[in-house]
Amino acid sequence: MKSGSSIDPQRIGFLFNHDELHQVAHTAPIISALQRQAPSARVEVITSSDRQAEAVRQFLDPALPMPAFWSIRPNRWSRLAEKMMGQMVPLNRLSSLKRSTELFRHFDALVVPETTTTFLKKNSKSERPKLIFFPHGAGDRSIGFSPEIRLFDYVLLPGEKTRDRMLDAGVIHPDNHRIVGYPKFEAFAARPPVKMFDDDKPVVLYNPHFDPLLSSWFRFGEQILDYFAGQNDFNLIFAPHVMLFQRKLLASVEHRMLRFRQQIDPRFAALDHIHIDTGSSRSVDMTYTGAADIYLGDVSSQIYEFIQKPRPAIFLNSHGAEWQGNANYEHWTFGPVIDDLSGLGATLDAVSPLSDAYRQAQSRAFAYSFDMDDRQSPAKRAATAIAEFMEIPQ
Repeated sequence: MKSGSSIDPQRIGFLFNHDELHQVAHTAPIISALQRQAPSARVEVITSSDRQAEAVRQFLDPALPMPAFWSIRPNRWSRLAEKMMGQMVPLNRLSSLKRSTELFRHFDALVVPETTTTFLKKNSKSERPKLIFFPHGAGDRSIGFSPEIRLFDYVLLPGEKTRDRMLDAGVIHPDNHRIVGYPKFEAFAARPPVKMFDDDKPVVLYNPHFDPLLSSWFRFGEQILDYFAGQNDFNLIFAPHVMLFQRKLLASVEHRMLRFRQQIDPRFAALDHIHIDTGSSRSVDMTYTGAADIYLGDVSSQIYEFIQKPRPAIFLNSHGAEWQGNANYEHWTFGPVIDDLSGLGATLDAVSPLSDAYRQAQSRAFAYSFDMDDRQSPAKRAATAIAEFMEIPQ
């Protein structure tokens, strides 16, 4: 698959082209690993904001040369157009890709954590650059197995579950992928848990998604905050998917739905036993999944990061899903599912300690979703796979 010449070193770019930072930790740990594994390659970084660049730098090994950084900021016209359209279409990302086509042609491969980059394949017949994909998360939603994945030249995967579902969906084939584990776990493994509250009451993490159909926030959100505001048995961390509060109008291309997102009543933030975070770095670095005793959510892939250590979980069916036996809701087998909030208090009281049945379900699903190898780190496994795919000497 080698696309560079025998004289010039191959250029491998790690591209980060999203509005927020939640995708960075999935591929940034591979950068330094690839520098070590394939020293003849030119490993470089491409970002679309200063925040992204700073976030990426936090994952780099200071003992290695700093990679070159390139910026592909969206222009003001695309920002204005996206704002006027209610931010329903990712015009900033698409504009950045289109305007940077000439830059990308100088790379032999781009490593990316999202599918918008397939725009480059849809709009060019060039073999350069190769696109290498690592999905940002190991969740169950159908969007994680979308047809766009067929356009990638190579796919790196966290475990057998994602591989099997992608093969079943026909978006990968047997010889264009490799299971490498989950670099995000490696990135934060050495960090101690953070104590969020002064007392020792159980901590509940409410982690709704942003999808306007699947998210429990639109139907249940304020009622949940109101419930926790009026009780004294639990502390609450409200840390939704970072995209939920980045836009006032939420759009789902997958489900063809638009919904306006309501604001949070300021009175909740004033309470000592409620911590609200609508988008800081702690929302994406597993601080909250590590600090919580009970998970409360809907379809976010963060549930799979939470069950690295099996614990009680409760799921909110706010959209009348017929979820039993549906692979898109496999994580709803990790704990009780409630269809309305009348039973929330009783469910919270009953869910701890974690039952053997739910513990086994979580442990099985975690092992199926993440290939954990004590002999090699996920970042090194990914770097080896990239070097072998691109035929770079190691």
